Amino acid sequence: MSVNNPVKTLNPEVARKIAAGEVIDRPNAIVRELIDNAIDSGATSITVEIEGGGIEKIRVIDNGCGMTKEDLYNCARPHATSKIATEVDLMNLSTLGFRGEALASVAAVARLSIISGGWKMLASITEDHILEPVADIKGSIVQSEGLFENFPARRQFLKRAATEGIMCKNTFVEKSLARPDIAFRFIQDGQTKINLPAGQSLKDRFTGANSYSEAPELFFELKSSCPGSDADGKENDEWSFDVVIGEPAVSRSNKKDIFIYANGRRIQEYSLVQAVEYGSQGFFPNGTYPVAAVFANVRADLVDFNIHPAKKEARFFDISPLHHGLSSTIKQFFRQYTFSNFAEDRPADDIREIRNEEFDFWEKSNSNPTYQKHISYKTSETQAHSMSDFRSKYLGIKSSGSSSSIESLAEAAIQAQSKNISAQKESQRENEGSAFGTFSKFSDASESKKIRYIGACLGTFLLVEKNDNLFIIDQHAAHERILFDKIISNQNGKGSQPLLIPYKIHTESKTQDNLLEKLKPELDRIGFSTSHISDGYWEITSIPERWTGSEYELRTMIFVKNVEPKEIIRSIAAMTSCKAAVKDGYVLDEVTATRLAEQAFELEDPHCPHGRPIYTVISRQKLFELVKRT
Repeated sequence: MSVNNPVKTLNPEVARKIAAGEVIDRPNAIVRELIDNAIDSGATSITVEIEGGGIEKIRVIDNGCGMTKEDLYNCARPHATSKIATEVDLMNLSTLGFRGEALASVAAVARLSIISGGWKMLASITEDHILEPVADIKGSIVQSEGLFENFPARRQFLKRAATEGIMCKNTFVEKSLARPDIAFRFIQDGQTKINLPAGQSLKDRFTGANSYSEAPELFFELKSSCPGSDADGKENDEWSFDVVIGEPAVSRSNKKDIFIYANGRRIQEYSLVQAVEYGSQGFFPNGTYPVAAVFANVRADLVDFNIHPAKKEARFFDISPLHHGLSSTIKQFFRQYTFSNFAEDRPADDIREIRNEEFDFWEKSNSNPTYQKHISYKTSETQAHSMSDFRSKYLGIKSSGSSSSIESLAEAAIQAQSKNISAQKESQRENEGSAFGTFSKFSDASESKKIRYIGACLGTFLLVEKNDNLFIIDQHAAHERILFDKIISNQNGKGSQPLLIPYKIHTESKTQDNLLEKLKPELDRIGFSTSHISDGYWEITSIPERWTGSEYELRTMIFVKNVEPKEIIRSIAAMTSCKAAVKDGYVLDEVTATRLAEQAFELEDPHCPHGRPIYTVISRQKLFELVKRT
């Protein structure tokens, strides 16, 4: 430094304000920290009151364990905490607060007072706190007033009171979601805005706190866990999670409504948001995203929250198993849900009549037969039978029996798919001059007779009459799904091409080596021939013939985005089928259009790879109702 600008120690008051600015940047940060403390106190009821957007006043009332006179005297000092004692405790955190900075930071930028244990404390950053006796209460009342009054440079960056109030409300909602066992109440300028009772389910808390316009019946709860043992050998799940997620009808144009929680804290974790996105890929149309909340519980020694002043981020020892468990659980659910519900748009009255029934099953990992993942979620008895009911009612296909479990549904789907593929291979095209050789004739001739092709409509749709119902088929979506299923079913290490110059992938850690070792069988199966040539180096000598990415893109998919091999091939298949499928506006001859309609009815998943429905159906009765005919 120059003589004119020597290095010097900051004034203690300036240093405190700088440190406080890392934790308290606006009123909602105070709400966040005080709710954390209330939850850690064991409270079963928490009330948050704000005035003037939280700038003028924030009061948090809880019925927790409270504080003693000595606690009050020490609590607002820098780094004062009852949560940890040594650095070892940082790796086994079980509380939301632990740094000992929250109350000291509030006291540095606002007037802080606390009532608890028969005493009232008025905090001071320059002198001893003032304590005076008051009537004893259960729990604590913590109050902040006049935020940034002594820090005008920061106060000028605050927004209007109404906007700051919305941020406080959003933080309140964020904190209340993970603890449905606690009653929460939010009061703004004397009016109760949110009142959440204790003992709710996660789904009820999530839908109630966020006040979504969609019906709660359109949301579902999923669960999964990975058994493990801690350092002492005691049985303790390495991770588990609960997910609340809306069906495809509940969609958003961005990812803002995907909430990620880890051990009760909401965090910014791209990879888990991505896992939700991957799990729902192909079920949400036109680039939309689900509304979901992931509540992950990770063993304390496998996650570090001490990397962000406001604890908004976390570092995981190895997030890939959790990522895989989350994406596969969501995908498994939507496959079953789509399988059961693709038939028709149910009216609201039907939805309300659904009776919930819980399905549990165990799924073994392909890469590790000893690892088992327990998955359970609530679906409905009506949904479980709607597939066979639809096929019987609208398509005239009789089911061999009703499926009452996920396993039987999945097995039925596999058998039907195999039968469909065999029929396609055995059939021959009748019209050799047609450009659409992928349309095969149905093996079931009686089925063909029940379909009457009416004609094309609006350059995009095929109109088909079947069993007193009018089907409107999207020709591009139908053809796209047929091609997609064919590519996926035929992709088993076939169609790979050797590389003139092999990919060289350098791994940066043993974790990445282990990940590639685990993925190697699946990568080889889909056409990426991999080999471990030396410590930290892998070589890929062939790639799937439809792969158009680079070495860098493959490495990013595996190590950064945690994309599973089957999702890589799915992405390739979706892109290929979309480009090859018949486009809107293309006029099909009657024979080709009829074949396309027949195959559309046999698809196990009547959605294009991007999630759009292939067709819709209008019954004869519905048409009569529309024209007021009896």
